[in-house]
Amino acid sequence: MAFGSFDNGNGRSHAVSEINMVPLIDVMLVLLVIFIITAPLLSHSIKINIPQATAQPVEQEPKIIDLAVDAHGMLFWNEQAIGMDQLKERFAAEAALDPQPDLRIRADLNTRYEVLAQVMSNARGAGMKRLGFITRPGSDAQAENGASSGAPAHAVTPAASAATAKPQSASGQP
Repeated sequence: MAFGSFDNGNGRSHAVSEINMVPLIDVMLVLLVIFIITAPLLSHSIKINIPQATAQPVEQEPKIIDLAVDAHGMLFWNEQAIGMDQLKERFAAEAALDPQPDLRIRADLNTRYEVLAQVMSNARGAGMKRLGFITRPGSDAQAENGASSGAPAHAVTPAASAATAKPQSASGQP
């Protein structure tokens, strides 16, 4: 808004632009009154007696199934020998339990992948949901040299060299 002044110097009047603070102050006062009235209502509470009970949380430690597979494909259910046909029945029985046990597979370094694939397929087919592998921590150099299997790093056994040998074609290329 432009306001004129009472001083008409030189016959020229100029406009003065200032913000009118009165409406802003009115809005602030209305908000202040609203907050003063509603603040005690927000902190008002009703006192009631709630029953109290103490209970210890139930800690269920999940059952763990240790399934070991040796280098020859023999299966061991919690350190007891078991056949592949019995394995399916046990998986089905364990999958029906609540909570379902954890299946942890320990496989020898030289175990065929085919055996592990059959075990995992049977477990999933029976409904086992918690499946894991147990490994031994170690460096990559130890695993490559055979030190993790108990043999010295410099020794190469005939079985290990036969397993690592690649078949060659008649042209001499692998």
